[in-house]
Amino acid sequence: MTSIRLLLADDQDLVRGGLAALLSLEPDLEVVAQVGRGDEVLDAVRLHRPDIALIDIEMPGADGIEVTRQVTSALLGCRCLIVTTFGRPGYLRRAMEAGASGFVVKDTPAERLAQMVRQVASGQHVVDPQLAADSLAGGIDPLTDRERDVLRAAAAGGSIRAIAESVHLSPGTVRNHLSSAIGKTNSQNRYEAAREAQYRGWI
Repeated sequence: MTSIRLLLADDQDLVRGGLAALLSLEPDLEVVAQVGRGDEVLDAVRLHRPDIALIDIEMPGADGIEVTRQVTSALLGCRCLIVTTFGRPGYLRRAMEAGASGFVVKDTPAERLAQMVRQVASGQHVVDPQLAADSLAGGIDPLTDRERDVLRAAAAGGSIRAIAESVHLSPGTVRNHLSSAIGKTNSQNRYEAAREAQYRGWI
């Protein structure tokens, strides 16, 4: 029997180790590499040549959606399956747009996760059904790239001038983007808009 080679990318050692232990119990699955940072994934894929990378979203170095884009763009024959605590509809949509072959939450039973890995290895796409329904109900992300940049900076706090410096825009342009984002998220201020966008997985 040919094993499906897996790479696990998660910044929580306990979670990553637990996943490795559970998946390694399956006779046709082999964990060939583990990394704890997003910016280590692409090099690990090049080195170990896994068939599937199981990728968390929130990691230091680079988030899982950007990592998925990097891996799929590199055309190394590795499919990406997002396995995350953050089952937000906006994350699902962005992950699939980045080239992910699947999206599941971490409380998925081990047997079901193993089956999803096999489905992805066979070329199928797998998505948590409830999350898919929530994504359709949540609508399309209305924010522009610049509005997302500004909201990310706003989420960290700071003045308009500080936000402007961090995103290399003028204070007036930042105010315009924030005003637009506040309207699109039906929020009262920039902090509320940033929280809403984070909750929906838009940033």
